Amino acid sequence: MLMITTTAMLAIILSAAIMILTTLISKKMNEDREKSSPFECGFDPKNSARLPFSSRFFLIAVIFMIFDVEIALLLPMPITMMTSNMKSWMTISVVFLLILIVGLYHEWNQGSLEWSN
Repeated sequence: MLMITTTAMLAIILSAAIMILTTLISKKMNEDREKSSPFECGFDPKNSARLPFSSRFFLIAVIFMIFDVEIALLLPMPITMMTSNMKSWMTISVVFLLILIVGLYHEWNQGSLEWSN
C-alpha cells in the first residue's frame, strides 16, 4: 500500500512540475498587434475577419453529434443480446429506445430539426 501511495504522489508531483515548467517557458509577454491580426498578404485587413456565427448551424451540429453517439450506443445491442439475460436486455433496450424517441419528439416539437424558418 505504501508503494502505491508513493508512486501516485511521485506521479502527481512530476506532472505538476512539468505543467508549471511548460507554462513558464511557453508564455510570451509581448503581444504584437500585427501578429494577432488576421493575415492578408501583409496589408491591413479591409473587412472584419470574424464572420457572424450561425447558431442554427451550431444547433444542427450538436444534434448530429448526439445522434452519432446514440448510433454508437445502439450498434452493440444485438451483440450483447447473445451474452446477457434476455429480460434485462429487453428492459434496458426498451428504456433506452424510449428515451431516444422522447428526445427526438421533443427536438421535432421545438422545431430544431427544420433546416429553414
